[in-house]
Amino acid sequence: MDMKQNLDPGATDGRSYSLNDMVRTGCKDCEGCSACCQGMGSSVVLTPKDMYQLALCLGTDFSQLLGDKVELQVEDGIILPNLRMGENENCVFLNAQGRCSIHAFRPGVCRLFPLGRSYEKDGIHYIYLVNGCKKTDRTKVKVRKWIDTPDIEKEEAFLIKWHGFRKAAIEAARAGEGEEREARGKAVSMSLLKTFYLLPYDTHRDFYEQFEERLIAAYGELKKMYTSFGI
Repeated sequence: MDMKQNLDPGATDGRSYSLNDMVRTGCKDCEGCSACCQGMGSSVVLTPKDMYQLALCLGTDFSQLLGDKVELQVEDGIILPNLRMGENENCVFLNAQGRCSIHAFRPGVCRLFPLGRSYEKDGIHYIYLVNGCKKTDRTKVKVRKWIDTPDIEKEEAFLIKWHGFRKAAIEAARAGEGEEREARGKAVSMSLLKTFYLLPYDTHRDFYEQFEERLIAAYGELKKMYTSFGI
């Protein structure tokens, strides 16, 4: 998960990790434990890459997943999609055996846990949430191996750009007051959702190339909104 707020003292081990550092995350393939897939509320926020992966895995698109597998939430003034929790607050992708049915295509937040991600001036750092995993006999694993993401350097570059755009979108949505602010927030959210989520991705093309194209268009739309709202 992204570190968007101050953590309670003792929530982490106080260290900052890079991709090549070792961290105590090994849980012997969970061995039937699915505690981290339950009661997560709206915390599994989906990035555009997550949606691309889900479309690839399920052979569907964002609009077909809305309601059943994915829901929308307001976060920091803009609307973003997150995984739904189903019966008994279990992730909707958790099967009857307590295993993830989309494990190979699971969202980035799920890949990270029990790590967090922090955006610093020199790039992404990783944080270990000491009480995140219920297992008590965890072993050390290299961060790069734990995240288990092909082209991880490309992934980090994408995440930094996505993080930057989200910050710009939040700033635009929060400008002004009252009805004007509400209208701006809706306009920014709809533009973001349409550009990065509702418009289907070509699963035969490289995701990162498609994201770069959409990012240019999205910043262009954001600039237009700044002008139209007189910001």
